[in-house]
Amino acid sequence: MASDLIIGRNAVREALRAGRTINKIMIAPGSRSGAVKEIINLAKQQKVPVQNVDRRLLDKTARSTNHQGVVAVAAVKSYIELEDLLDNAVRLGLPFLILLDEINDPHNLGAIIRTADAAGVHGIIIPRRRSVQLTSTVAKASAGAVEHVPVARVTNIVQTIKKLKDMGIWVVGADMEGQELFWNVPLDGPVALVIGGEGKGLSRLAKENCDIVVRLPMHGKINSLNASVAAALLTYEVLRQRGKGASDA
Repeated sequence: MASDLIIGRNAVREALRAGRTINKIMIAPGSRSGAVKEIINLAKQQKVPVQNVDRRLLDKTARSTNHQGVVAVAAVKSYIELEDLLDNAVRLGLPFLILLDEINDPHNLGAIIRTADAAGVHGIIIPRRRSVQLTSTVAKASAGAVEHVPVARVTNIVQTIKKLKDMGIWVVGADMEGQELFWNVPLDGPVALVIGGEGKGLSRLAKENCDIVVRLPMHGKINSLNASVAAALLTYEVLRQRGKGASDA
């Protein structure tokens, strides 16, 4: 059993009552006892996504049929509130943030968190839904960096982009159809990089609301890069333009 799973009605209910940080709760059809109703209500209050899933998926996830129709996936680390993340970024100087638009591969998220830690990024923002969360696989892929990089979850990435722009933060999206090569765009001020999900890239609304969308030069047969590689290239271009090189290491 994975260490970030909480299995069974009572265990999940008590985890919610105790304020445990939970990524999502999976409930099998027909599981509507009083305890399950309480779980759903608590999850709603705490903005924890609840998914109705086939019981066979719960059997596979829990590696057991003794789950009472309820399995929760707990975060390996508590998330930070968006307002606290932004306040901290402003306090530390030029804000430097990464927004992830539906990254679903835990290894990609872990690698991005590792790069963010190495480059001094002030925080990462991810959606509550349709995105991988902070799981044990992510923590392992980050090589421990997850302990040092604040991660905030938001309900709406587009609204978050607008909020950042209102704060005077330059929001730069990465997409293979971007208007400019990334090294031709000024990235030395307050900046938030927006990286799209595997395969599909940035969503249309995220792309439309960025201040600018940049592209990476592609000269081979493959027309896109792994999300974590794209994030690393853009992140270190920010450092280069800010004049933070090897002497700062």
